[in-house]
Amino acid sequence: MIKRKNSDVIIEAMKGFKERYAIEVSHAGFDKNHVHFLRKFLSKYSEGQVIRLIKSITAREIFKEVPEIKRELWGGEFWTDDYYFATASGRGDRKVIEKYIEEQGRGDDVKQLRLFEL
Repeated sequence: MIKRKNSDVIIEAMKGFKERYAIEVSHAGFDKNHVHFLRKFLSKYSEGQVIRLIKSITAREIFKEVPEIKRELWGGEFWTDDYYFATASGRGDRKVIEKYIEEQGRGDDVKQLRLFEL
């Protein structure tokens, strides 16, 4: 059996978000200990609702695909409760945010970032 990377499982789990929840995740950047998502969603959702939805669905899929990871996690949870949320209008335009995501994890000691177009 070929093991998939956690980032691949997360990307796969989010592919149906646009059709099912009207949440479009266009970019995801994975770093050593955090992830950045560029997403667009309807105003009927709050920021917290979107984050909880992404975290709960992706964690469920990770634990289904890679069950042994639960033993390695503190308290058995894949995601922490923390998050940072910014709007494009508050922090720059879409291209600025895409560039920011692309530059995450590009330090000499961390080269784990992959940018995905979903």
